[in-house]
Amino acid sequence: MAKKSARSIIFSLVGIFLIALSTPSFAAKEPFDQWLSKLKVEARENGISQTTIDSAFANVTLIEKVVKLDRKQPETVQTFQEYMAQRLPQSLIDTGKTMLNQNRVLLEEVGRKYGVQPRFIVALWGVETRYGKYTGGFSVIDALTTLAYDNRRAAYFRKELLLALKILDEDHIQLADMKGSWAGAMGQSQFMPSSFVNFAVDFDADGRRDIWTTKADVFASAANYLSKSGWKDDQTWGREVQLPKDFDLSLVDLKIAKPMKEWEALGVTKIGGGPLPSRQLVGSLVQPKGGNGQTFLVYDNYRTILKWNRSTYFAMSVGHLADLIGDG
Repeated sequence: MAKKSARSIIFSLVGIFLIALSTPSFAAKEPFDQWLSKLKVEARENGISQTTIDSAFANVTLIEKVVKLDRKQPETVQTFQEYMAQRLPQSLIDTGKTMLNQNRVLLEEVGRKYGVQPRFIVALWGVETRYGKYTGGFSVIDALTTLAYDNRRAAYFRKELLLALKILDEDHIQLADMKGSWAGAMGQSQFMPSSFVNFAVDFDADGRRDIWTTKADVFASAANYLSKSGWKDDQTWGREVQLPKDFDLSLVDLKIAKPMKEWEALGVTKIGGGPLPSRQLVGSLVQPKGGNGQTFLVYDNYRTILKWNRSTYFAMSVGHLADLIGDG
């Protein structure tokens, strides 16, 4: 009898353990149903129709994987060289040239309107989603609901979730098609809902800002983002440079900006020792973490790319891909 009782206790404990494993480890302080009821009220107060609210949350699901991904440390384990080799394979460069040529008329029209060189529009498209091939398979509503309920960055994701509902309410996308990354970044340009509201463009004038399937809207939205963030179409992003052996490394800082002649006076040259460009652009020196001292002189457009994604590796990959794509 005692053995049977012990066995039952063990099975019960195992059952509790398995249930715990299958339940998301959220940091929320109230039951989900109560939390969701309050969110629905807030959405209604923000002007979202009851029809949109009901359909969006009819089968909403909390996603454990999203919580785990959000908790991962952002530090990369790759060196800069490893990252660039992985993110910019020759196939991505070749496809970028093809995409630029195939869409040249549209890209040049968009580029003229927003003051952004087509190669940078294509480079962002390539780095973000491999030219629309990988846009994410998570339900944006489920992902944002999960992150808003989790409490770690609840205020930010609650705002994004309410904006996602607004996008649905305005019929820019159907609920079933509103897919994106685990963090809720959407479409071929990987816009968060706030970026969509602020920068997405209905370039083909069909009444919808479609960053999921309409290239005209995808290109124009990306260009509009860059333009409104300070892009300068008469400049590039930067270039790799060479430092003298006795160079003061405290000057390698994005906060320190100098014109070309001042960097040249300090011994900074092009790779191979050639002089820097004669145009007196103001630039800063950057050495990517894990880059073995590889150094770049970057300009204002580099800072603008960082507004899109606050990652040195990301900004470098966009700039390099744009250079490699060139004019197609």
